[in-house]
Order: sequence, then structure tokens, then C-alpha cells
Amino acid sequence: MTKFLAIGAAAVLCCQASAFAPGISSPVAKSLVASDTSRVGAGAAYAAFGLVASPLPSTGNAAASSSRTVLFMGWGPDPEWSTATVSGNEVACPSGSCVTVTVTVSPDLIDEFAVPGQYVQLRQSGLGDSDDNKPLFLAIASPPAASSSTDEADAAAGPSSGTEIEFLIKKTDNNGWITSATPGTSVEISQVMGGGFPMEENFEGFKFDFPTQNVLLFATGSGIAPIRSVIESGLLGTGPDSSAGRTARLYYGASTPDDMPYAERFAQWESSGVEVVPVISRPEEVDGGWSGRAGYIQNALEEDGVPIPRNTGAVLCGVKGMCESVKDIMTQAGTFEGRVLTNF
Repeated sequence: MTKFLAIGAAAVLCCQASAFAPGISSPVAKSLVASDTSRVGAGAAYAAFGLVASPLPSTGNAAASSSRTVLFMGWGPDPEWSTATVSGNEVACPSGSCVTVTVTVSPDLIDEFAVPGQYVQLRQSGLGDSDDNKPLFLAIASPPAASSSTDEADAAAGPSSGTEIEFLIKKTDNNGWITSATPGTSVEISQVMGGGFPMEENFEGFKFDFPTQNVLLFATGSGIAPIRSVIESGLLGTGPDSSAGRTARLYYGASTPDDMPYAERFAQWESSGVEVVPVISRPEEVDGGWSGRAGYIQNALEEDGVPIPRNTGAVLCGVKGMCESVKDIMTQAGTFEGRVLTNF
């Protein structure tokens, strides 16, 4: 069954550093393995869903559809609610601050998810449109079923067919209803929303110049969720089996390594042609020290520069300040503004 990983302002998946040590090639990624502790930075809230200007956290997944109702949110399409069922809930990181929630949804919802960066809304079941039942906004983090192209990506994402999706959720004071949900709990989920990251339109062909040859990925905290979807979708065109021949580099920022989502996937991503550059903003809090990049990812970009700006594109998800800074750096270097992509 295909699992979609989404992440909300309240959502983050974190994994033991020791789990991803084998096979990592870049020095900065290796330095992350050597660290023991960490916390996700302040950007986790926005990064989690990467859809709106202010963080609306959470997670959840859904199952067979039933009766549908409509809630007007003031932006985007009206959600059409259907019933979903929590099928799993596990601690997702050593700190215990995040959980992985798996939900069974309808086949129609699986089919609706076609582009990395799309999202859903999730809310408690049985409370309707009450003020106490505000929905959570979650960017889907695993690749769309139709685009997941490698056996390795499919294996990491979970079953390759079926009706389960997955969310990464950072615990907050207001989302205990989902972060503590037990298997069998009913929730309500909307249809898949948003256009996602318009990579095909802006990276392929001659809309701006020659097709994009370099892709830079940027994520802070839980904003890694939709970026993971991009990497594992196979749409980047990187790696030895790709005809596009692109290069890709991921700048991934967090406070410290221990709560950094998807650390166990770094080796897989690097083997698919994506260089992983973890950037830690609080290295002084890392037990045993930190030998990798420190500070903020926009500073790391300034230090490294933009390779061949006219033929470079970017995909971003995280706090507003990071996204604005990265966009300014890249456009001033000569990257076409239309090739600096967000999913909102």
C-alpha cells in the first residue's frame, strides 16, 4: 500500500541518527550521524505543511469515504470531508516530540494526489464545524503513487498500493487528539488540495532558458515533508538511471540533529543523486559536538553560491524568512524567479 507522508505545523518525523550512518557519502551528512541529540528549530511549525503563511499544524489520514460536509475556510477550495481511520501511531524521534500517524483513506483520495507539495485538511470526527474543531493543514510528504519510480523509494515509502497515507506530526498543546490517537480512531479528511510544486512547468522545456540542470532544495524543520515527496517522486531527474542528468543538493535546517526528520533516509537520497547538507542552528546543544554546517541554510547558500544560476531551479518549504532570503539570493545571482518554487 502506498504511504503518503504529510507534515503539519504540528508534524515532524525524527529518527535515530545511528539508523542512517551506512552509505552516506557527503561529509556534512556523516557529521550528522556522529551527533546524538537535537531539537527541531523554530521553523518546524511553518515547515510542517508549507502551504500557508502562518502555521496550521497537524496530521492525520483517512479511510473509506462516507457523508461529506463543507467548511468555508476563507481561502482555497471548500473542503469536502470524508471519514478516515487511524491505523498506526508511533513515536517518530528520540526526543518523543514527534509521532508518525498512519491513516487509511479512500482510493479516490490516493488518486487525487498527483503532484509533490499538495496537501489535505484533517479534523476530529463528530464535531462538525464547531469552533473547537479547526482543521489542520498537512502537506503530503511521501511521493504520489503514480510518480514514485524507484524500488528503493517505494520500499522506503511503504506498501506500493492500497489506501494508507502517513503524516509526520510534531506535538503541540492543541493537537493531542491526533498525536495521541490510537488505531481505530476515526478522523475526517478533506480532498487533496493545491497544485503542489510546479516543477514540470518551470524546470522542463524552454520556458525560461534551457531545461534546469541543477536543483537546490531547501527545508527547515518539518518543512522537509513535501521536499521528501519531491526527492522520492523521481521527478528531479537525478541519479545514474536518469536521462535528465541533473544535479541536486538539499539544504536542511534544524536546531539540532536529534529531532531532524528523515535522517535515516539521507543515504537513500544521496544514492539517488541528491547531496544532503544538514545545517544546525544550535550546535552548542549537540552532545559530543557538531562538525557539520552551522547557522542557517540561507547563510550556507551564500557561502556556497548558486551554480550556473540561469540553469538552476529551487524548491523551498519552511519559515517565511528563510524562503524570502533564499529567493533573494538566487534571483540576485541570476536564477529566474519563476524557477524558485514553493507550494503555496
